[in-house]
Amino acid sequence: MCGRLFYLQYLTEKTQMRQLLPYVHSPSHFLGCELNSVHKLPETVSLRWGLAFPDVYELGMSYLGQKVLYSILNEHPRIWAERVFAPHLQMAGLLREHGLPLCTLESDTPLNRLDILGFSLTHELCYTTVLYMLDLAGIPFRAEDRGEGYPLIVGGGGAIVNPAPLLPFFDCFVVGEGEDIVLEMSQTLLRAEDDHLGRSDRLNALRSIPGVLIPSRQGRSVPGPSSELPEVERRVMTDMDRAKLPPDPVIPFGKPVHDRYTLEIARGCSRGCRFCQSGMISRPVRERSLETLSSSLQKGLEQTGYEDISFLALSAGDFSALDSLFRQSFELCSHNQVGISLPSLRVGSLSPAIMGMLSSLRRTGATLAPEAGSERLRRVINKGITEEELLRHVEQLFSLGWNGVKLYFMIGLPTETEDDLQAIVELCRKVRQLGRKKGRRLRVTASVTPFIPKPHTPFQWEAQLPLDEVNARLNFLRELFRKEKSLELRWHDPQMSQVEGVFSRGGTELAAALESAYHAGDVFTSWQECFSPEIWSRVFQENAIDEALLLGPRGETDELPWDFVNSGMSKRFLKQERARAFAEKPTPDCRYHSCRQCGVCSDREASSLLERQAAEGSITHRLNRGSRDQEETASGPLPGRSQDLGTKGAYIRLWYAKEGPAKYLSQLELQTVTHRMLRKAGLPLAFSRGFHPQPLVSFSRALPVGVASQKECLSVCLRHALQETDLLSRLNAWSVPGLRFFEIETAAGRKLPNPARERYLLRLLTSESRRVELRLAWSEAVRRERLPLVRRDKKNRLKEIDLRPRLEKVASSPSEGLYLVFNWQEGYISPLTLLQTITPDIGPQEYELVKQDQPSEESAWP
Repeated sequence: MCGRLFYLQYLTEKTQMRQLLPYVHSPSHFLGCELNSVHKLPETVSLRWGLAFPDVYELGMSYLGQKVLYSILNEHPRIWAERVFAPHLQMAGLLREHGLPLCTLESDTPLNRLDILGFSLTHELCYTTVLYMLDLAGIPFRAEDRGEGYPLIVGGGGAIVNPAPLLPFFDCFVVGEGEDIVLEMSQTLLRAEDDHLGRSDRLNALRSIPGVLIPSRQGRSVPGPSSELPEVERRVMTDMDRAKLPPDPVIPFGKPVHDRYTLEIARGCSRGCRFCQSGMISRPVRERSLETLSSSLQKGLEQTGYEDISFLALSAGDFSALDSLFRQSFELCSHNQVGISLPSLRVGSLSPAIMGMLSSLRRTGATLAPEAGSERLRRVINKGITEEELLRHVEQLFSLGWNGVKLYFMIGLPTETEDDLQAIVELCRKVRQLGRKKGRRLRVTASVTPFIPKPHTPFQWEAQLPLDEVNARLNFLRELFRKEKSLELRWHDPQMSQVEGVFSRGGTELAAALESAYHAGDVFTSWQECFSPEIWSRVFQENAIDEALLLGPRGETDELPWDFVNSGMSKRFLKQERARAFAEKPTPDCRYHSCRQCGVCSDREASSLLERQAAEGSITHRLNRGSRDQEETASGPLPGRSQDLGTKGAYIRLWYAKEGPAKYLSQLELQTVTHRMLRKAGLPLAFSRGFHPQPLVSFSRALPVGVASQKECLSVCLRHALQETDLLSRLNAWSVPGLRFFEIETAAGRKLPNPARERYLLRLLTSESRRVELRLAWSEAVRRERLPLVRRDKKNRLKEIDLRPRLEKVASSPSEGLYLVFNWQEGYISPLTLLQTITPDIGPQEYELVKQDQPSEESAWP
């Protein structure tokens, strides 16, 4: 559906969650009309997907997996994929209070009316949030209780390497990488729709797809032991150039956790860190070609207007052609003042040339993961970095202008001793000393996480450190760091790690505990402010869950709850790596060294355990180069900046209206959206100078959230005068519904004077008798000598303010409500404060406040 048509429908169809927008915090998170969001006419599609992320909007909008599936599915004319996130607790309370279900963002459709609801399960602590979303949607938790008419509930994501605790709740699981699977599932379900098949037959039709697990068997309940399930083979996308990189992902309102254009440059890692589940289950390494990445980056910046990009991979520094990738990307990014970040950075994996290019752009934080403080323990885990390499890397960062560094460590690793803990502090001291040698005042942060022995890793048979021992080691570290200046210690909640360990290592016996925890009030388990160890302790006890048994050691011949998931990693290989760990022997990266016969690849020295996929094509590493190009000595001169982006050549003013859905944008959200629209429009923006350059754009006085305006202004500083004549049409074509630009004018400077007087229309959306009552209240207010308001000042002292000078005129509009003129000469006060002072009992559903103009004395009324 086109944006304008959707906007008109939006104004007239507020049937579900949207009617709560005036009541809710962060209403923009429920609008569903962001830039690049997809809207279709429901009657034109045959399959409705809900892509559910079991956490709040700010986190879900940072997740690349949902963006990829959203783009793939919505390309199909008969499929509409919409987003849904876990609403925060205030919104959930409103939904329950008003008897409304949880809905999709794009069309406000209740989840129980969809055909398929797919959850992205990225970690074990999101499981109760899945139940929370099902509950708000009115969907039974257990698959056996869902009959015809309910959507199929599908789970996928990194946590599904052990889906055993979730088996009773899901109709279907996707194990592995989902780009091909979701289309194959969709095509199967479209055929089932055309053949009028029922729920059981639809599930049965999905069984033949590699990577799909159906826990039930023709309507029977889920088996008890996981060994009764058929083996499911992890799905692998063998050629990443075939895997879609969405050039036009939905641009979020607000500030998500990772607010940037994400360019996945590679998938998989073969470094062989023995604690790392992601590195084990994502093999082989598959890189995208430089040609694909160059094209994707160009399109992505054009379609999003982002000011930062991220080269994403499990170990981005190991990308074989990283130097070439940076050089081909640098000119484009520097020309548009776009920063580049590498969120997963291996010590010593960046050449001085790349670090120099990074420092000349918008700098992001520097985060390194030595994982262990001592070289001995790093040999145990096969980290493959030395202290000398780490310090050399940090020294280069400080030389190039970075003022701080964060170091990630784990505690409780196999064979860890007190000396290994002491080495964490010693390493941080050495990093701090390097900064002092460079004359920098910096802060070194050590972030510590308790180790969890995850499934499908060489340490899957190890015990997780008991809680009292974790706390003892943390106390030891806290005492050491307490004596150090400029060293900061942060840590992950050990009790939270215990719960995560239980669900990563347990079986179907945990399903009842999950339900009990949710009914006891546990939601958003991964949030520190929501996590309740008391609830989990009681729930485990009531459901006879033996935490010590689940977190304890396993024998190498024991049956494990996740054995029915074929990740491609052979137990023989994992046992060999475990033995090498205790012998402190390194295992080289098989990209560039001999094959270790882990079980994944199909064209090396052993056959692949992923037999169904290996029969259809080669499963192997796919690299741009046979060796890392950063290791070459002559890589050519660094590219330079093409122009000075701080030049101030011209100023323009843009006049716009902010109505409909756009009125729910906060001022910060409006600024972010507008900055990206200006970038998309190709304006030659001028930027501030310094560590974190920003476009020189100024906005008029901020409107309160929920207040509309027919006339607002912003000022833009450009590097040179505009030549374009179609800027307004381009901006409006890329705008969000309700944000409409209608005039451009040249200006002498950047400053925007705030108007002393503003005219508003107060639309009254209630009964005639109630409108008479509200009009009378305003008429009486304008006749009063004083309108006192008691509020706290910046020093938290009570202070009385007279609002009467701010209320200049009141006039009745027979058809709509009241015209109001506010005078701000004695200081600005939010119009909503005036509204709530004069009519304190007015409800959000009873009015709409619209700023109309900035009138002179003689033109106060229309």
